[in-house]
Amino acid sequence: MGYTWYDFLGNVGVFLLLAAYLLLQLNKISSNHLPYSLMNAAGAGLILVSLIFEFNLSAFAIEFFWLLISLVGIVNYYRDKKRAPTESG
Repeated sequence: MGYTWYDFLGNVGVFLLLAAYLLLQLNKISSNHLPYSLMNAAGAGLILVSLIFEFNLSAFAIEFFWLLISLVGIVNYYRDKKRAPTESG
């Protein structure tokens, strides 16, 4: 068993999730801003890609729902952004 390209993608995904959480805890990023949700979605997506090759149901479940929740955050960001000009104008 060697280190594969999908292991690398999974590790990049883990890094993105951890970086997003660290930035949130350091107040460098807000949970309702786009970069936070994008980092979480990308991280979960990359981990899911790695799980296609070495499947683990528990890891798949948490990353699948992490991705879905991150997509909700992205949709909410754009919905709020679209709504904001009409409310302030």
